[in-house]
Amino acid sequence: MKVVKRDGRAVDYDRSKIVIAIKKANAEVEEKERATDTQIESILTYIEGKNRKRMLVEDIQDIIEEKLMEFELFVLAKTYIIYRYQRALVRKANTTDDSILSLIRNENKELAEENSNKNTILASTQRDYIAGEVSRDLTNRVLLPEKLSKAHQEGVFHFHDADYFLQPIFNCCLINIGDMLDNGTVMNGKLIESPKSFQVACTITTQIIAAVASSQYGGQSVDLKHLGKYLRKSKVKFEKAIKKACGKNTPQETIDKLVAERLKSELKSGVQTIQYQINTLMTTNGQSPFVTLFLHLDENDEYIEENAMIIEEILQQRLQGIKNEQGVYVTPAFPKLVYVLDENNCLKGGKYDYLTQLAVKCSAKRMYPDYISAKKMRENYEGNVFSPMGCRSFLAPWKDENGNYKFEGRFNQGVVSINLPQIGIIAKGDEEKFWKLLDERLELCYEALMCRHNALMGTKSDVSPIHWQYGAIARLKKGEKIDKYLMNGYSSISLGYIGLYEVTKLMKGVSQTEPEGLDFALRLMNKLRSACDNWKADTGIGFALYGTPAESLCYRFARIDKEKFGTIEDVTDKGYYTNSYHVDVREHIDAFDKFKFESQFQKISSGGAISYVEIPNMRNNLKALSSAVKYIYDNIQYAEFNTKSDYCQACGYDGEIIINDDNDWECPQCHNKDHAKMNVTRRTCGYLGENFWNVGKTKEIKSRVLHL
Repeated sequence: MKVVKRDGRAVDYDRSKIVIAIKKANAEVEEKERATDTQIESILTYIEGKNRKRMLVEDIQDIIEEKLMEFELFVLAKTYIIYRYQRALVRKANTTDDSILSLIRNENKELAEENSNKNTILASTQRDYIAGEVSRDLTNRVLLPEKLSKAHQEGVFHFHDADYFLQPIFNCCLINIGDMLDNGTVMNGKLIESPKSFQVACTITTQIIAAVASSQYGGQSVDLKHLGKYLRKSKVKFEKAIKKACGKNTPQETIDKLVAERLKSELKSGVQTIQYQINTLMTTNGQSPFVTLFLHLDENDEYIEENAMIIEEILQQRLQGIKNEQGVYVTPAFPKLVYVLDENNCLKGGKYDYLTQLAVKCSAKRMYPDYISAKKMRENYEGNVFSPMGCRSFLAPWKDENGNYKFEGRFNQGVVSINLPQIGIIAKGDEEKFWKLLDERLELCYEALMCRHNALMGTKSDVSPIHWQYGAIARLKKGEKIDKYLMNGYSSISLGYIGLYEVTKLMKGVSQTEPEGLDFALRLMNKLRSACDNWKADTGIGFALYGTPAESLCYRFARIDKEKFGTIEDVTDKGYYTNSYHVDVREHIDAFDKFKFESQFQKISSGGAISYVEIPNMRNNLKALSSAVKYIYDNIQYAEFNTKSDYCQACGYDGEIIINDDNDWECPQCHNKDHAKMNVTRRTCGYLGENFWNVGKTKEIKSRVLHL
């Protein structure tokens, strides 16, 4: 049997520790009040007789107290309770030691896997994690009410980003990059004026991205349409210089050709600056900036032609990749790319279809970009098209004092996610009990979200000048409070959710793709949405239903529930819960039907939603991928594609790992056969556990797939 400690670690059951604890209590009482060896053995036999694979240490201690009471050893039971309470006080005084020391010794596997963009071996990253552990400890012990801290620990909900809650910083944002470029900004006390060329604009943009990332904990998004005017500035500058150098008699055709060549070089250098700066800069939290670039061609934009050139160059460079330390082109983690499908590029004969065809090639090789349908987004957001935040959450439409919609310069205050399957497990198919319990837990989520909101209220602009004083969010005065940006729906605060599939199976015995299951799933989704809408109406705070919280949470909730409720078929037995509203990966549903089906949930989950499908052999299946992209425009707001993604760590090869004549994996570039130095992923089912090989070490590797 494994005993689950309070910090989540599982250790071997050791009966001697129970004996020692009871005997310590025995020593504090008179002899007639002491437990005999027979009684102690009886307690041990009872605990061990449960035949549990895992037990919480608190459950074992509860059993000891109950048994001492049964033996009518009331004084001893009281002494044991006091001993237990004193130990709890000691733990409460400092609960971070073990986690921090294990981090320094590189033994904290949970932290190492928490964020794939952070290397926990690096001193700079460790420094951020150490601060995070202190914040998490203080959040659980001091900052959150005890009932909320307990609810988080028991998996009732998840209080996201507790490792940053100690500081008055927020989650993610849409940088007001247009204002910062046009009107200048300040970084590290130095004035940065509006750039005069595209190259400089790209450099300043990456500097802003790095500064913003260092003073928030979530992702950020940048709409690249604001760079179009600076590309034109460069063109005008080049044309003027070339005309002066060549003289009045030079044919315009020659001048145009020379300008085009100079502009092409400037464009390539500027985009390369963005890509390399983002991937080489290290923020104060020890990782590259978590940034999304929004690629949208707006017909009303006077710089649409320049922006088409910028988008083309970004896609070309992403298609090529970026060299790793071995000099091999690989897929960079950042920036994320979101490409907008509109009437002018949705593969229906539009002027910019060539860009979408390039985007499809890029998706096939590099997994990005993701795709947004301008058509569906306008239906869902009052005619607007705008970027998701870096964390894939969306803002609600908001108008300024002049009645103009505004999205850039807004942000998300934080997230709390509810564990839906746990409610279904407890309700056992009883809908009346389910809805009652859901209401109770939504109230807890509301209280937790208000803790996030109240922690930001009263914050002064000085905490992050780049955000609050110099344009990323606002241009407040020094010492001015940010409170007005936390109210009236200007910023969002999100209720996330996990496991719509599992809770539907628990309550109705079928998935949400079946009529009875769909009816329940839609009622549940609308209930969650109504809760957010009601909270918003009551408080003026921008509550939103957010359908894409961290994937790692799918495993945390499932792990907690398995320990608490045991193995439940098709629920806790998988080791993970299905993220948000997604259809279970094992259901036989084609890509088009999946997009169409899930689109109805995206509309409800307007605070954040993305759907994905698997395209087999995507690199050699451009026709199928193009058809899926074309389908997105008319049927779903936000989607991405998954496929296999192989990688050899020995040489940096970023292509398909082959099966050799011995029916084993082998890198076709360096012929490496060391499985530990290979990453072969199959993203069909969403499985995120450790890779392992079957008995024959054949291609039945299990990474993101169940059926291979």
